[in-house]
Amino acid sequence: MSFLKSLTLGLSFCVAGTSAMAAFCSDTSGKYEAWKPEMAAEAKAAGVGDRGIAALMASSYSKATISADRNQKSFKYSLDKFMQVRGADTIVKQGRSKKTKNANLFSALEKQYGVPAGVVIAIHGMETGFGGFMGDTNVVSAIATLSYDCRRSSFFTPHLIAALKLVDRGSISPASVGAKHGELGHTQFLPGNALTYGVDGNGDGKVDLNNLTDAMASTANYLRKKGWTPGAGYQQGEANFAVIKEWNAATVYQQAIAIMGKRIDQ
Repeated sequence: MSFLKSLTLGLSFCVAGTSAMAAFCSDTSGKYEAWKPEMAAEAKAAGVGDRGIAALMASSYSKATISADRNQKSFKYSLDKFMQVRGADTIVKQGRSKKTKNANLFSALEKQYGVPAGVVIAIHGMETGFGGFMGDTNVVSAIATLSYDCRRSSFFTPHLIAALKLVDRGSISPASVGAKHGELGHTQFLPGNALTYGVDGNGDGKVDLNNLTDAMASTANYLRKKGWTPGAGYQQGEANFAVIKEWNAATVYQQAIAIMGKRIDQ
């Protein structure tokens, strides 16, 4: 899930009672090791256990994450250019094939959550090329780096605490990898959203966003919990387009999901 996805988690699950001990932030890597004990105290106050704290203390400053965060360009493109760069025609073609191949899964998801297959499939294609590349960056280190960095520390600190709680639960490990901003799995959930909206779609007793069924169910669940109205339209100007905005804050991204979703469902 793109890092730009809106954070509307209520935040109480991870920041209550921590304002008096909030860790400092910095624009350079030099104080990262000194920051970790302060962040550990904040995390403990938010309910993170020993495994999560150990993962934080073992993390390292991610230069790759900072580089990616400083050099984002595609969201400034026009819609046509964005669609071209992201390979919209290929996503639609492959998406139609995947909808046919996994017809039972997508039919069940639409029945349960009310979200059409095309929308979930378009998101899957956009985020990871249908699972072709789900990231190569340590999740805890990426999120910790963004929490430490002053640009959007307040946004990413709740996600860091969520990631540490996911480690506590065994949903991810200290070695888990994801995208440069710490997004997880087939549709790139930020850790806070994984903690809140993750679903055990295949019934094996755990939420694993690297599993296709869990990821698709979690994506549909996220959209439904954000206000998706079953049967309503989702193109720009229609009721459910507002819910697509919850997935990503970039207008061209929202438009692309809606357009490709409709084409996949045709």
